Parts: sequence; structure tokens; C-alpha cells
Amino acid sequence: MIKKDSPIKLALIYGFLIIWTIGTLYPVVRVITISLRPADKLLSSSLAIIPEGASLKNYITLFKSTPFLRWMLNSLVVTAVVTLTGVVLASMAGYAISKFRFPGKKTTLQTLLTTQMFPATMLLLPMYIMLAKLGLINSYIGLMIAYSATALPFCIWQMKGYYDTIPGELIESARVDGCGNWGAWWRVILPLAAPALVITALFSFMASWNEYIVAAVILQDPSMYTLPVGLKMFQGNMSTQWGLYAAGSFVVSVPVVILFIVLSRWLVSGLTLGSVKG
Repeated sequence: MIKKDSPIKLALIYGFLIIWTIGTLYPVVRVITISLRPADKLLSSSLAIIPEGASLKNYITLFKSTPFLRWMLNSLVVTAVVTLTGVVLASMAGYAISKFRFPGKKTTLQTLLTTQMFPATMLLLPMYIMLAKLGLINSYIGLMIAYSATALPFCIWQMKGYYDTIPGELIESARVDGCGNWGAWWRVILPLAAPALVITALFSFMASWNEYIVAAVILQDPSMYTLPVGLKMFQGNMSTQWGLYAAGSFVVSVPVVILFIVLSRWLVSGLTLGSVKG
């Protein structure tokens, strides 16, 4: 027999969820509101969601009078390469660490775990020195290397944890059917790891799409800026173009929302199945 929660308990739960949802959505709504305000009403204290005299002028200016599209293209290229690199390398490295024994395996795992204890900003100086010596400052390749280096340890751990949940008998069956190690991974294991691959791709995407500090240090040519660094140009010492800032911030968030919606059916299984070995 299933015990039903009392009406008071349900009311408290739903009330908390409603308040939490409103608190989460309010900043997003305010950004949209500011992006629709006319230039002479940007500092208005009105709480109206659709401001008086609302228009899409800020969005038109953003796309026509600023290098926003160029920044978006730069971000898409960098993010696509980092995401692909993270998925490919993490899927192979995680499989090797999970299913094979080799000298230095324990040390490798400890090293990967240790790297997660330090924020990316602590690694910025040594990373900058190495990229400078390689002549990769102010280049997309240097930025991709920096992003991949910081995202890969977590991605490998994520994939390794998921592979641990896949029975080794499947690999043995694939070998009996004539598959080698590579064939067993490609034909049998990798299709089963789709949820973990989605999480890995999403993490790699987020690690590069919204990152500002590393990009601001490595990229020096305005034409090479990614979106976070480009949006910072709307903020000056004496004034800030809040309308363009808000419009750009909203546009930047749209791909992330779409990606979460498209991949949502894999997210829950990808986050949970890799957490328990067995």
C-alpha cells in the first residue's frame, strides 16, 4: 500500500518549487526585458516584462553594426573542435582505463583526479607560458588546447565510470564472434555508452562556450574573439551598452537551452548509470 503525502506537505513542496522556479527565471526575464527597452529607458526601474515602447532595435544593431556574428562563428568553431576532441579522447581513454590493466594505471587515475582539485585560473600562468613558447598565443589552436586540457580529466572519469557498469562478458562475447579490442569497443561498447557520451559532449561544450578568462588571456585580436570576450567589449570605462549586452547575452544562451532540450532524454541516465559500479 502506497502512503499518500498529506495535503499540507504537498502544498509546501509545490510552493517551494514554484518560488524556486520564479527565482531562477526572474534574472532571465529581466535580461530579455532590458534587451527590448528603447535606448532612453534602459535605466528604468519598471518591473513590466514587456517594457513600454519595446522594440528589436538592440538585436538589429547587434547583428548589423557589431562583429557579433564573427564572434559567434569563432565560438562555434572552437566549441565544435573541443567537444569532438573531448568525446573521442575520453571515450577511448575511459575504455582503456576501465577494461584493461597496464603499468601506471593507478597513477594515471590519481593524476586525473588530482587535476580536478585545481581551478583553471591556477593553471593559467603555466599554460600561458607553454603556449607562448609554442607560438600559439592569439590562435584558435592554443585556445582549443587549453580548453581540452582542462575538460578532458573530468570527461575521462565520467566515461570510465560508465564503462565500469558495462559487464565484461559483453566484450568476451564480441571477441568470441571475431571482434578484436577495437571492434568490441566500436561495435558493442560504444553504442551502449550513448548516455555517457552525451554528458561528455555537453560538458565539453559548456567548458568552451561560456568560458571567458582563458580566452581573454590567449586571444588578443578582436576579430578572433569568442562570444564571452566579445560581449565584454560592450562594457566601457565610462558607460556600458546595456541593451546590446542584454541582447547578446540572451542570444548566447539560446544554443545552450536548445542543446539541453535536445539531449534531455539522455541526461538523467548519463548522470546516474555511470555513478554505480556493478
